[in-house]
Amino acid sequence: MSKRIALYPCSPNTVRGTSTKLSVSKDKVIYANGKTVINAALSTIFSGHAYNTTVARFSPSGFYCASADTTGTVKIWDTIGEEQSVKWEYKVLSGKVNDLAWDGESKRIVAVGDGREKFGHAFLADSGASTGQISGHSKVINAVSIRHQRPFRAATASDDNSIVFHQGVPFKYDKTIRTHTKFVQDVQFGPSGEHFASVGSDSKIFLYDGKTGETVAEFTDSPHKGTIMSCSWSPDSKSFFTTSLDCTVKLWDIEARKLSQAWTVGTGVPNQQVGGVWSGSSDLVSLSMSGDLNIFDLRTADKPIRILQAPQKAITAASSTSSNTFLVGSADGRVLSYDTDTTSPSDAVQLVGGTLHTSLVSGMATASSGKVFTTGFDDHIREIEGSAYTPASTPLLSQPRSVAVTSDETVFVAGITSVEAFRNNQRVFELKPSYAPSAVGAEGNVVAVGGEDKRVHVHSWNGNTLTETRVLPESEGTITAVAVSSDGTLIVQGNSSGKIALYHSQTGERVPTRWDWHTARISSLAFLPTLTSPPTHVVSGSLDTNVYVWSLENISKRALIKGAGPGGVSCVVWLGDARATDSKQTGRVLSAGTDGCVRVWEVELPGK
Repeated sequence: MSKRIALYPCSPNTVRGTSTKLSVSKDKVIYANGKTVINAALSTIFSGHAYNTTVARFSPSGFYCASADTTGTVKIWDTIGEEQSVKWEYKVLSGKVNDLAWDGESKRIVAVGDGREKFGHAFLADSGASTGQISGHSKVINAVSIRHQRPFRAATASDDNSIVFHQGVPFKYDKTIRTHTKFVQDVQFGPSGEHFASVGSDSKIFLYDGKTGETVAEFTDSPHKGTIMSCSWSPDSKSFFTTSLDCTVKLWDIEARKLSQAWTVGTGVPNQQVGGVWSGSSDLVSLSMSGDLNIFDLRTADKPIRILQAPQKAITAASSTSSNTFLVGSADGRVLSYDTDTTSPSDAVQLVGGTLHTSLVSGMATASSGKVFTTGFDDHIREIEGSAYTPASTPLLSQPRSVAVTSDETVFVAGITSVEAFRNNQRVFELKPSYAPSAVGAEGNVVAVGGEDKRVHVHSWNGNTLTETRVLPESEGTITAVAVSSDGTLIVQGNSSGKIALYHSQTGERVPTRWDWHTARISSLAFLPTLTSPPTHVVSGSLDTNVYVWSLENISKRALIKGAGPGGVSCVVWLGDARATDSKQTGRVLSAGTDGCVRVWEVELPGK
């Protein structure tokens, strides 16, 4: 038996120069990243798309959500309950869907984007039947909004520098509005339906009449100095805010037609504001290019009151620093720290400071002193102490694949052509084997190196040199993961075929197991930490999305966490040692992978 006790979602996906759509229902913000749709407030994830998602929008009723992907498919699914079952699915465009909008009755949807025959499609949510025609544009449509009151109106914004105003229902072309001189990035009706606003790459903001589409005003007071990516209205329709690539968020008053408040979010490309949504009555949520969600309060004038940080790309490495804290590294080089005891989202996940890796974090290992060592595809090994990287950074001889650390704080790095040992930021030993190393595990004086020759090479470490003591039998595939037990007596290996084998480190004798339930490459292995007794359990994560906990006391016993990571699990880590819960032995396992989300599981340990 296993149950998920925590889920830490990824942050929204961003593309430079492209508006990212956020949606809200009351105070619940929803967004897309990869093949998943994330409801951050409820920590729930919808993984029903086969291709990368682009936008998700709550229905006004709050009971359904419509999400779309790069192939032009729209899925409408239930937001109530944990099943999130797909109610309807439609192929609406031949290309990517950029935005979609519900009408005020939660019955009709307009989806817009790229396509060969058309750039938009209006349809009924429960049948897919057409409910009008979206026409008048000559290039890809970036945004759509529907007036929630009858008579219904729809406005679409496009790369052809125009806005098309549609009457409905059924929706039909009414007029083309050419107020902007560059790409129109976003258009939004106010909740009251009296007005709608548009923003674009010409840094201009226009206000229109919601019923007729006539231009009412242009906002020229303290304008943005860069492309405006989004606009979002307050619930009372008296103001709206805009986000821009000039790293600012500005709040505008409708009656006065003037700027009422402005915030600056840092400088540089990572702080460019590419999306925004008004959440609840007074929270303004803006999205930075880096994936950070900035939450502003109208009463706080100088900076965000909270910043929600999370991985934006796939998680590629993880390591625990205590029973309730851990670090994860992602494919963009960022490392974040997590605290499972903290209830505030902005405090639970924080970006590690200092100089980060410039590309994918390939390995992570924690020393007994609490220092964490990370390797990256920038071919450097770095050191984290506390909540930030230290200035120490050592270049590696080859691209690193795996890292392990022994009790004397010697760090071993397996690269594509070498195995290197570091102590106190100095290289103390290097090994140039005849095979290509692919994984490394170390404990005490035992160092196990897996290779592309399908074997694990066992070495002893005397503090100065590595001496090969034995070579374990050939596996069925390339060794992709290796771990050594805390007492140094056992070695567990996983390969590219999904098979796991267990060996005695001193004799090289294989322990009989049938650990071949995974169906794809083993990405991570870890022994349950024990200080005194022999090792009792091993956890494995695989590209097949599953996590298994294996018993060493009874080899035939195992616990399955099915679908632990949509897209594949890249790392599994034990959080603390075994604990007694209701007369049962349980353990906490962290799993993370391709979807950028971190899950913590409480697993009933399979026993005798």
